[in-house]
Amino acid sequence: MPATRRAGRTVLRRLPVDMAAVTVHRTSVLPRAHLQLARPPRTTTARALVDAAGWARTVDEAQAVLAAGCQQRRVSPEEIRAVVDALPRAHRRHLVRRTVDDIAGGAEALSEISFLGLCRRHGLPRPDLQHRRTDAGGRTRWLDAYWREWGVHVEIDGAHHTDVREWAADMRRQNDVWTAGDRILRFPAWLVRARPDEVAATLRRALLAAGWHPAA
Repeated sequence: MPATRRAGRTVLRRLPVDMAAVTVHRTSVLPRAHLQLARPPRTTTARALVDAAGWARTVDEAQAVLAAGCQQRRVSPEEIRAVVDALPRAHRRHLVRRTVDDIAGGAEALSEISFLGLCRRHGLPRPDLQHRRTDAGGRTRWLDAYWREWGVHVEIDGAHHTDVREWAADMRRQNDVWTAGDRILRFPAWLVRARPDEVAATLRRALLAAGWHPAA
């Protein structure tokens, strides 16, 4: 609540007018295992992320919070699963479980989590994420998504890929993949979320051309 409005509220009159706005959330289930011994009192990182995912305004925001916590090595997917298992009525419980399963499977960014969801919804095989390979110069590279059986590789480009140096490096990596015999597809991250049907149709054509046969 803005400070200008807070001053007129009886319940909040004792708070300083210039105090930063705070949103208060309450819980009726708080096991001791979810508490961190510190001052001020606080919950563990895993519990805080599960709560934040439940309070988030959108699904994307909830998944981004979980991905950030794991990507920054603040918490492991296993720790988040343990919290969710203890909270059978947690808001977005199934979303949290599915998201941490994707993260444990290699997804490190919201775009990669969205990509796995797209593959599931459209009946496409699950790719390996962050697949390690060595390029022609002996350097270690990581493929965003890779179907090893069919030699199809997908790169999901964020905003930083528009930088000239990143763009040139991307082209070199793409040439390495092509000259090794694999097919490579590239999508901007926004397209994966905004036009999933279009992305899925392109993926399906590439996989079929590479020899994939959908289950009947």
